[in-house]
Amino acid sequence: MAAANKGNKPRVRSIRFAAGHDAEGSQSHVHFDEKLHDSVVMVTQESDSSFLVKVGFLKILHRYEITFTLPSVQRLSKDVREAPVPSLHLKLLSVMPVPEGYSIKCEYTAHKEGVLKEEMLLACEGGAGTCVRVVVQARVMGESVRRASG
Repeated sequence: MAAANKGNKPRVRSIRFAAGHDAEGSQSHVHFDEKLHDSVVMVTQESDSSFLVKVGFLKILHRYEITFTLPSVQRLSKDVREAPVPSLHLKLLSVMPVPEGYSIKCEYTAHKEGVLKEEMLLACEGGAGTCVRVVVQARVMGESVRRASG
């Protein structure tokens, strides 16, 4: 069973600062690439059929738009939406069917430092109880860490 999961590692299509966010105002000593669209983000299917999306290092108190692809999941139809229990820091922006599965676009707010995990549930419009759990994991660097590393 573990061998079947190894092939399900699509890479992200993009990660960037969310619209309207001023990326230039930070005076830090740790270098963050402002062109985050080339960042590698890994999507893996867990043993419980949920998905773990690792987005790497992010700046505290910044908003990011993350786009990634989930492989086709039998439990989801083309009418996928966010379940009614939204996260305060992870917001689903869009879900588009693509040949590889679903292109998911979400907005993530890095609200505190540390290794953070935010969860969202994707559900079908007509299906009762057909949900897929997606966990976004980020390593958020705080102000004190950035000052100490210079």
